[in-house]
Amino acid sequence: QVQLVESGGRQVQPGGSLTLSCTGSGRAFGDYAMGWFRQAPGKEREFVAVISWNAYSIRYAESVKGRFTISRDNSKNTVYLQMNSLKPEDTAVYYCAQDTQYTAWPPLNPRDFDSWGQGTQVTVSS
Repeated sequence: QVQLVESGGRQVQPGGSLTLSCTGSGRAFGDYAMGWFRQAPGKEREFVAVISWNAYSIRYAESVKGRFTISRDNSKNTVYLQMNSLKPEDTAVYYCAQDTQYTAWPPLNPRDFDSWGQGTQVTVSS
């Protein structure tokens, strides 16, 4: 059983920063790639970033490159998403997800991920 819980979402002004956290249960947390996805109202869930089990490999969506940073601390069973220079179009529910099936790198589709958190709302507005 894997449980993922996101936290840190809130309303921020354009240009602001925010850090999201996702904490997972289970001793095998560090064995798996972790991803961040987001879903805006009326839109499909989209890829944001993914990090390999040992943080050696990282991929970002083009829309967030240079602004977002994904990281992880396996000793804490936690993955982070540092978001800078936030834009209104970043407004969405942000989800973390775990790839427990070792999808060939890089996993970029929601279907590649087997476990999901409940999501945390990020609203970028003035």
